[in-house]
Amino acid sequence: MSGTNMKLVVVGAAGRMGQTLIRVISAMPGAVLFAAVERPGSAFIGRDAGEIAGLGPIGVTITDKPLEAFVDAEGVLDFTSPAASVEFSGLAAQARIVHVIGTTGSSAQDEAKFKAAARHARIVKSGNMSLGVNLLGALTEQAARALDPAGWDIEILEMHHKHKVDAPSGTALLLGEAAARGRDIDLAAHSVRVRDGHTGARAAGAIGFATLRGGSVIGEHSVILAGEGEQVTLSHSATDRSIFARGAVTAALWARDRKPGFYSMSDVLGLS
Repeated sequence: MSGTNMKLVVVGAAGRMGQTLIRVISAMPGAVLFAAVERPGSAFIGRDAGEIAGLGPIGVTITDKPLEAFVDAEGVLDFTSPAASVEFSGLAAQARIVHVIGTTGSSAQDEAKFKAAARHARIVKSGNMSLGVNLLGALTEQAARALDPAGWDIEILEMHHKHKVDAPSGTALLLGEAAARGRDIDLAAHSVRVRDGHTGARAAGAIGFATLRGGSVIGEHSVILAGEGEQVTLSHSATDRSIFARGAVTAALWARDRKPGFYSMSDVLGLS
């Protein structure tokens, strides 16, 4: 199969990320847009996906029937919502294809459903699909391992555009998980999400999160390691949404010839 272009489906095709994915697929060798899906009732059903994405007509009509689209495809790219992604992972498992999930804000129950679908689908899921962020995660894990928690505090700061609905961002959580792995602790038991009023002194070993929202910021993330008299900051700035789309297509192409399973961008990039 690897000799031919990989037939990809974009779900949430009319959204900002959907349109970006359609443009990136058209420009990347090795992949072709096979189908585009929107939710039932969307005003975009029946429209040409290329026109919606600003490419002009490409002969792919937006549909509201994902299973029909998945059956003859090889992969689906999904930056939708947790409930929709769970549904799509079940359909991807039925069709036994690749499902790349860039959706954030999933619950533990959602994650369990993705892992169940990965018995038949090849699922690649990441809180951030960009190459730079996944490298930042690897560096964060290394730094957290190297610096003694008794003397070094870790804070994760993120800022996104005003339309983002989940907090902390999936990327901030990805970085928090990396720091927790480096320290060999459970993130949920050590994370501090909110500070307000008289909080008392900072607990040693805690991993703090700060969330900023405003304007059109695509994504800014910093991991701050604060020691006595010195501070190390690791940071990443996203200036163009297409970095996530390129990462997602790269992940799909990587997963094409893999066994069914649950993978991350660290696997795709050889960082794990």
